[in-house]
Amino acid sequence: MSGRGPRLRSALGRTAIDVSPLRLSRPFRIVFTARTLSVFGLGFALVALPLQVYSLTGSSALVALVSAVGGMSVLGGTLVAGVLADRHPRRTLIVTGRFAATVAFTGLALNALWPDTPATLWIIAACAALNGFLGTFSQVALQAAVPGLIPRDRLPAAGALLALTGKLGGIAAPAAGGALIAAWGYPAVYAITAVASAATTALVARLPEMRPENGADGLRSPLAAIGDGLRFAVRDRTVGPVLLLGFVQLLFAAPHVLIPEIADRVLGGGEQTAGLLYSASAVGAVTASLTSGWTGSLQRRGAVLLGAVALCGAATAGLGAGTALAAAALALAALGFAEIIEEILRFALLQTSTPDAMRGRVNSLWTAQNSVGGSLGGLVLGGLAAAAGPGIALLAGGAAAAALTAAVAAAFPGLRRSREPAVPPPRAPAPEEQAAASPEQKKENA
Repeated sequence: MSGRGPRLRSALGRTAIDVSPLRLSRPFRIVFTARTLSVFGLGFALVALPLQVYSLTGSSALVALVSAVGGMSVLGGTLVAGVLADRHPRRTLIVTGRFAATVAFTGLALNALWPDTPATLWIIAACAALNGFLGTFSQVALQAAVPGLIPRDRLPAAGALLALTGKLGGIAAPAAGGALIAAWGYPAVYAITAVASAATTALVARLPEMRPENGADGLRSPLAAIGDGLRFAVRDRTVGPVLLLGFVQLLFAAPHVLIPEIADRVLGGGEQTAGLLYSASAVGAVTASLTSGWTGSLQRRGAVLLGAVALCGAATAGLGAGTALAAAALALAALGFAEIIEEILRFALLQTSTPDAMRGRVNSLWTAQNSVGGSLGGLVLGGLAAAAGPGIALLAGGAAAAALTAAVAAAFPGLRRSREPAVPPPRAPAPEEQAAASPEQKKENA
């Protein structure tokens, strides 16, 4: 009996989320705190923008138009940011992006205070475009910078921590934003978001400069630099298939767009049933983040990534086959779990397989993929559901995801066979290492 306690603690330690990046790196603590604030602030804005546009116009078409303006700005900003992040100090881009967000949300707050005029909608669209284009700079540059802030073997742990903040923000921020709008109105919500953005700007200004390696390719034209990034991604035997797997999952195994129809037509419920289904996916995702400690010691990350994408396909098909609320909730919980494991491993594989001089462009491709792929996936599954019903659409999408995952595994055997070196548990530096550390290193890790 006496040996069970230590064994249980050891097992829990291997399973629980690894917070060692926060302990080992002061710059990563800054990144984590700033990202948490920005995720919650953005969550407020994602609720406020469409609600305000609809309250002004009563038109879903105009809501979609403003959303499209923001989405296209994100796509354009992502491609530009990738080139800049491989040429200029990444701190500069991160600060620029967060400052632009502060300006945009301040503009939205002031605009909401004035009486409505024909210019009100144009100002909303302009602020959304500003935040979408320049705000994306911080996201791309931050992703490219993280591998330089922590040891290589802690990248899965860093990915899990960042995924957890994103998921918790995605769950809590919209609900809180809706409640704040109802209580205080749009100006207050935008003002809160602007203050949060200003706080993140002050935080990230304390990061090291983070110059990219070999940033001298700034002599090449931006289009040529983007082309170099695309060629690298296509030719690399890890980066290419990892990005391809992400696209497969987003196109065929991201069924959230069909949840309202599943709740209504298949389960015979309404808004409450749909809310339970969305919550089930979130519970699975948060559970995966909180129990992700094992991903740091994985040696065969590529093989497990393939399995996670295949599980996304199986869960999507299971959602299509189910006719009971419990079965649908279980399928979505499994999907949420698999999506987070996939995100953690994709982050680690992309960062470790990409040279620093290319990280900005590769991360911009990943960001663009998430933005465009999710929209295209919604169109694919939505179109199939309109033609054949949601059940058939989900079964077909899940089967396609599983089949294409198997095809990627067969076409890129190096991904499924690749092995990472064994990862020792994190430890505190020995006294002699502390004594030998430079003053800059001591300050950096304090």
